[in-house]
Amino acid sequence: MARLLLLCAASALLLAAVGAIPPPEDAARMARFVLHSCDWGALATLSAQEGLRGRPFANIFSLSDGPPGPFGGSGVPYLYLTDMEISVQDLEVNSNASLTVSLAQTPYCRRHRYDPQNPLCAHIIFVGSIVKVNDSEAVLAKKALFSRHPEMESWPKDHDWFFAKFNITNIWVLDYFGGLKIVTPEEYYSVKP
Repeated sequence: MARLLLLCAASALLLAAVGAIPPPEDAARMARFVLHSCDWGALATLSAQEGLRGRPFANIFSLSDGPPGPFGGSGVPYLYLTDMEISVQDLEVNSNASLTVSLAQTPYCRRHRYDPQNPLCAHIIFVGSIVKVNDSEAVLAKKALFSRHPEMESWPKDHDWFFAKFNITNIWVLDYFGGLKIVTPEEYYSVKP
C-alpha cells in the first residue's frame, strides 16, 4: 500500500511538472522533458514477418527513462522485452527502429485542447537501435521501468523478459510551428531535464 501511495505521489509531481514545459527554442531540453513525461511510445521496426517483410510496423511499448519526478530522468529510453513479441522478432533481424513519444498522453495537451497532431502538443521522434543492456545497466533499467510500471514485476517469468534500451542516433523535435528541429544525441544528453 505504501508503494502504491508513493507511486501516486510521484505521478502527481510529474503531472504537475508537465504544466511548465521548456520553451520552443530549447529543443534538447524539450526532448528530455517529453521523454521523461511519457510512459509509453510507438516503436516502429522493419517487419521480418511473412507477408510484411521489409515494411514499417509500429507497436506500442511501455518505457521509462527513470523514476517519476522532476529529477529522475536519464534520457535513456528503457524497455522490458520478450522474444515472444512480434516487434522484438523484427529487431532480432534488424535492430534499427524509430520511437515516437508525445505529450498527447499527458494531461498537458488535453488541458490546452491541443489535438495530438498540433505542433504545440510536442512530440519527439528518436531514431536508433534497440540493444540489450548489460547486467550493471539492467539494475538501472529495472528501477526505471518498475517504478513506473509496477505490473511488469508480475509478468510471466517463462516469457524470458529482458531489459533493453533505445540507443539514440538521431532526434527530431516537433514542439512549435515551423517544422522539425534536429537535436544531436550529445546536445540531448548534455542538458539537465
